[in-house]
Amino acid sequence: MGGVQTNGSLAGDPTAGSPAAAAAAGTLERLRSLCPTISVGTLTADLMHLGDELALLEQAGVGIVHVDVMDGCFCPAMTVGPPYIKGLHTSLLKDVHLMIDEPLDKLAAYVAAGADIITVQVESAIHIHRVLQHLGSMEHASGPGRGLVRGLALNPGTPLEWLAAPLLDEVDLVVLLAVDPGWSGQTPSPEIYARVAEVKELIAARGREILVCVDGGVTRDNIALLAASGADIVVTGSAVFDGKAAAANARFMLSAMRGESTG
Repeated sequence: MGGVQTNGSLAGDPTAGSPAAAAAAGTLERLRSLCPTISVGTLTADLMHLGDELALLEQAGVGIVHVDVMDGCFCPAMTVGPPYIKGLHTSLLKDVHLMIDEPLDKLAAYVAAGADIITVQVESAIHIHRVLQHLGSMEHASGPGRGLVRGLALNPGTPLEWLAAPLLDEVDLVVLLAVDPGWSGQTPSPEIYARVAEVKELIAARGREILVCVDGGVTRDNIALLAASGADIVVTGSAVFDGKAAAANARFMLSAMRGESTG
């Protein structure tokens, strides 16, 4: 399905011996072992009973919880910040997507809050390479043995040419947005499937083992197509937390990603 090797090998990876790669190995290998999988957004959950909602995800076999951080500047919506992330008491990996302007000086707060995966937008900073380098020098809040996974996200209208050296050599995860961030009710871009395939070709040509994620507009109807396109991770929120059957929805989405029967 996702074409991810989960044996921990980084052979052929030009950054495998770097300090950043060594530091991130714990969390990154845990993430690899889960793929293909889903990362479930929490902002559509029942926030008054968030602990119960997280427990349902764990029982359903979910391994990653996703948090969309929006500042009202990079995109029109405003959501949550480091205190919310710190308050997520769970064994799930905390997947934090920063959709904020100039994130360089704000990274430390999200690392201290316990983020396991931090994704920044390529469009969010003039010096995005410096942002990724700085993130690679940081240690997980629980200590250096756990490590941080670095992600780079691209909006639907951003050319994939951005995914070249040196940026591609600074990341463990590429996130392709299927909708523009901050506006609800959008239909996923029909180009998303071709973009996934093209990104995987770029990664292979570079000799890297980088995970590919799709975020935005994911439903029960299109998740199997996204899995078939080669996505390793798919972010989904409202399709799981629909106010009715979160655990059953999560199991359905996981099965779809893994090519298992969902009937």
